[in-house]
Amino acid sequence: MQRHVDNTQAGDGTEAEQDEAPLLAQQPSSRTGLCSARCGLALVLHISLFVAYALRVSLSIAIVAMTNSSHPHGWSGSAPHSSYPAFAQDAPVYNWSAETQGIVLSSFFYGYSLTQALGGYCSGLLGGKPVLGSGLLLSSVLTLLMPQAAELGVSFLIGLQVLLGLAEGVIFPAQYTLWAKWAPPLERSRLMNIADAGCTFGTFFALLVAGIICQTLGWPFVFYIFGGVGCVWCLCWFLLVYEDPAHHPWISAREQEYIMSLLAHQQVERPKKAWTACAGDVRQERRHWLMFYSFQGSSHGHSLPLVAMAKSLPLWAITVACFCTDWLFYMLLTSMPTFMSNVLHFDLRENGLLSSLPYVGNGLGHILAGLLADFLLARRVLGTAAVRKLFSALGMLLPAIFLVAVPYIGCSSTVVVVLLTLALTIISMTGAGININHIDIAPRYAGFLLGITNTFGIVAGIIAPTAVGLLVSQDLQTGWRNAFFVSAALNLFGLIFYIAFGSGTIQDWAREDTAVQ
Repeated sequence: MQRHVDNTQAGDGTEAEQDEAPLLAQQPSSRTGLCSARCGLALVLHISLFVAYALRVSLSIAIVAMTNSSHPHGWSGSAPHSSYPAFAQDAPVYNWSAETQGIVLSSFFYGYSLTQALGGYCSGLLGGKPVLGSGLLLSSVLTLLMPQAAELGVSFLIGLQVLLGLAEGVIFPAQYTLWAKWAPPLERSRLMNIADAGCTFGTFFALLVAGIICQTLGWPFVFYIFGGVGCVWCLCWFLLVYEDPAHHPWISAREQEYIMSLLAHQQVERPKKAWTACAGDVRQERRHWLMFYSFQGSSHGHSLPLVAMAKSLPLWAITVACFCTDWLFYMLLTSMPTFMSNVLHFDLRENGLLSSLPYVGNGLGHILAGLLADFLLARRVLGTAAVRKLFSALGMLLPAIFLVAVPYIGCSSTVVVVLLTLALTIISMTGAGININHIDIAPRYAGFLLGITNTFGIVAGIIAPTAVGLLVSQDLQTGWRNAFFVSAALNLFGLIFYIAFGSGTIQDWAREDTAVQ
């Protein structure tokens, strides 16, 4: 396997990089086996993110049953359903307006935005394992309390949603801190996208199953079941996950050396003459890398180059693109069940199934995009920056086109579902683009930077559902049309900005201060 090339164009690797490739290819541990420790971490993170997203979107489908409301006017040319679903008799129903529902759904993101950067910083100090596990456990407990909060009043539900956001806000930054210590450069895309696919599969499962639970057991059991499963899984998390390869008790010596040497090496400027050494000299120098990595790792310590970060155009490119993409993603994530119910007039069981379909495609798209991106990098077809921009362009431009087309479909609900499914499937291509570009430009600060860019993305998550509620409350047809147009326009702007200023190389302010002698 060839070492990660940080140049932005293919085929411009140095002689040192070319000489290094055969040496790494000789290591059996460089192959991503299904039984490897890093693949095991990807699977555990996949399930953890599956649970986290099931918890966070459960209210999006349950709120349809909690309010049992329908708009008197449908989409242009659509025919209203003859009857609306019957819910469990003992489940309470609340009289909340569209604006109130939008505020309830968006309140999660007020808390979610506050702990993004904090989660990244704390995971750099304390480790990703305890931070992520604690956030997931607290999220599960808070989900169990959701029915009681709704019974006390909408203000209590909003407050609990804010707390849930605070708890879940640390999960993604902590995950990036873990991957900065576990994912070799040429395997980042596929390992991280396999883990991230848990987000969309968790959303699919929640949207599919929550509707059935609402109709059979009542909407409170959505929160009881999901929250209970989350608590049980947290026990597995603390038992199965280790902070880095150096502390993993079952990892093979070859895999441990392979991961740690590559990650340590990418932080160090090696003299070109070192690569003319014999294999024994290389092994000796790898031991120095292992010692360096063991002490430095990917943690940032207490200091952060905040001024340099604020002046970094590549970081701003990721931030702007994340804001624009997350606007579209969160709008669909939180508002699609309402769109299916009030506009297309599906009952709750159909609503849950059809609302969840796009996320199946999104999860599969994440995995395929990661595999393809790593293939292009490993074969040096494209450089890092080119790969990130290519996948970002596909994941941002095509969904924008599909959203613009939705309002002109008319009464063909099948075509609308197909377009929304394609939009959320193809947006997963950004998983091999802007979503993991943080580790390319600053692996040492990956968790913190993810927290920063996610904070901006969450601002979009706060605004988007509220904006949809306000637009739809004025006029259903025109409101949804404007919501889709705004999302498409933002995606186009974010893509242009990212293509202009994005990068695939480690920034000077992100390099280690200490070199290996």
